[in-house]
Amino acid sequence: MYPPRFPAIEELLTHRGNMLLIDRVIGFDADGVQVEARVDGEAWYADADGAMPAWIGIELMAQAIAALVGLAAREKGLPPKQGLLLGTRGFTASVPAFSRNTTLVVSASEVFQETNGLAAFDARIEQAGETVAEATLKVFEPADFKVIVE
Repeated sequence: MYPPRFPAIEELLTHRGNMLLIDRVIGFDADGVQVEARVDGEAWYADADGAMPAWIGIELMAQAIAALVGLAAREKGLPPKQGLLLGTRGFTASVPAFSRNTTLVVSASEVFQETNGLAAFDARIEQAGETVAEATLKVFEPADFKVIVE
């Protein structure tokens, strides 16, 4: 078996347990990142049909961004850092929920990044090859995360 092209998602994100919603990186280049997330019909977010409400797509997008930032840091020999989702602009979803046991592809690309850690990313979610959600997310990666939470 060939070794994976990308590191395990746990090496890129600080999320753990049932809050880690993406499964793996499937693409990364100068244009952005693509990750996969499987909709688990038994997860905490599952509705009566085992689907994931579309609004959780914002967190999928945020985790895709974290993977992108983590990969970029890794290329520089740095560990992943914690960041904050400040908000989203223009979140649209063409479905009310993502179907049970579906594998979603979440893509994210940087729009801008300031030297103070403020950044914006365009993101989208595809289900069965069709774009089902899109948004622009604003994030902040402080130099020292502990200062923010203390």
